Amino acid sequence: MTTDRPLKAIVIGAGIGGLTCAVALRRVGIDVEVYERATELRAAGSGLSVMSNAISALATLGIDLGLEDRGRVVESFTVTDHGGRLIRDLPFKEICEKVGAPSVCLSRSDLQKALLEAAGDCPVHLGATATGFETDDRGVVVRFGDGSSARGDLLVGADGFHSAVRGRLVGPEPSQDSGYVCWLGIVPFRHPALAPGAVRHYWGSGQRFGLIDIGHGRYYWWGTRNMPEDRSRAWDGTKEDVVRAFEGWAEEVRSVIGATPPGDILATPSHDRPFLERWGEGPVTLLGDAAHPMLTTLGQGSAMAIEDAVVLAHTLAGPQAREDLPLALRTYEDIRRERTRAMVAASRAMSDLEQADTPEHRRVRDDYFQLTPHEELARRNEEALTFPAVAVPGFLVPGNPGGHGLP
Repeated sequence: MTTDRPLKAIVIGAGIGGLTCAVALRRVGIDVEVYERATELRAAGSGLSVMSNAISALATLGIDLGLEDRGRVVESFTVTDHGGRLIRDLPFKEICEKVGAPSVCLSRSDLQKALLEAAGDCPVHLGATATGFETDDRGVVVRFGDGSSARGDLLVGADGFHSAVRGRLVGPEPSQDSGYVCWLGIVPFRHPALAPGAVRHYWGSGQRFGLIDIGHGRYYWWGTRNMPEDRSRAWDGTKEDVVRAFEGWAEEVRSVIGATPPGDILATPSHDRPFLERWGEGPVTLLGDAAHPMLTTLGQGSAMAIEDAVVLAHTLAGPQAREDLPLALRTYEDIRRERTRAMVAASRAMSDLEQADTPEHRRVRDDYFQLTPHEELARRNEEALTFPAVAVPGFLVPGNPGGHGLP
C-alpha cells in the first residue's frame, strides 16, 4: 500500500469505545467514519468512571476532554457495611496523585458529549446496522441492513457486548451471567454523610450499593442483588421492589432511591464472556466491550476501551503500519491482550467476592479488605491506575511497564 492518501478506518459503534477510537485515530492523521445502529445518540441514564489510567492514555496523544469540568474528581473512596459502618478507606486519591492524573466520575451522556466535541466533523452515521463484511486486497467492505455499504482500509468493531463484527469473526458465543441484577440511577442529591467527590460502596449479603458524586449536584447510584439468571436477565419489577431490597440500609442509600423517579431507574443484566484470544483477522480488529467485555466491579470498562483506542492509534501512526496493516493490527492486539485479560479476570473475581451471601464468605470478604496492609492495597491500585508503557514499532508510548491492572 504505497499511496500517500490517508488511511481510512470504518468504526462500527458510537459508544465510548467507538467515539474514543475516532478521536484517537484522527489525531494521528487517519480518516474515520463511524456507523451506529441506533437512530439517535442518546446515552442511557447511567454514570461511569474515567480512571487515571485512561486520562493518562489520552494525554499521550495530546487529548484533554475537560472531564474535570464535566464531572467530579474522586476525592475519597470508602467501603462500608450495609448500614454505613466503615470497613475500609481505600488509598485512591493518594494513588491518583502519585500517578499524576485524576480519576473522574461523570454521566455517560456527559462523556459522550465530550467525545463528540473532540471528534469534530468526523462523520457519524446513525441507523446503520452492520450485517457483515468482506475483505480484499484493497481493505474491507462493510454491509448494512438497509443495503448500503462502506469501504475502508481497516475495520474496527467497537459495537459493544453484542458486537456484530465479533460475531462475524468468531460466530455464536455464550455469555457468563454474574448471578445478580444491577439497578442504576442518576438524580440531584445531597446528604450530610457524603463529602464532595465521594465514592462510597456499601456491602450487604448478596447485595451491594454504590453512591458516586458525578458533579453539578448529581449523584450516580447503583445497586445489585443476587437472583437466578432468568430473573436478572429480564428483571421487570418496580421502584417499590428496589426500595424493599434496601430496607434497613444506610439512610443515604434509602434516600437516594426514594429521590429517583421510577422511570429513571434502569435495570441491567450483569454479564461478561470467556476471554477472547483472537480479536481480528486481516484488516479487521476489535476494541472495548466487543473485544473483552468485563463486569463493572472495578469501574475500568470505559478506561480499557479508551486505552485500546489510544494504543491502536499509536500502533497505526508509523509508516510501517501502512505497509502491513494486518501486522499492525495484530501488534495492537498483542500489546493489549495481557492487561485486558488480567482486568477481566480481576473484575469477575472481585465481583464474586463482593457479592458474598453466606456468613462465612462475607467474613472472608470483609477480612480481606480490613486486614490487607495499606502498602499492598496501594500497590494494587497503582497497577490498575497506571497506563502501562507499550512498545510499538519505532517508539515507546510512555507509562509504567509494570502495570497490569490487578485490583
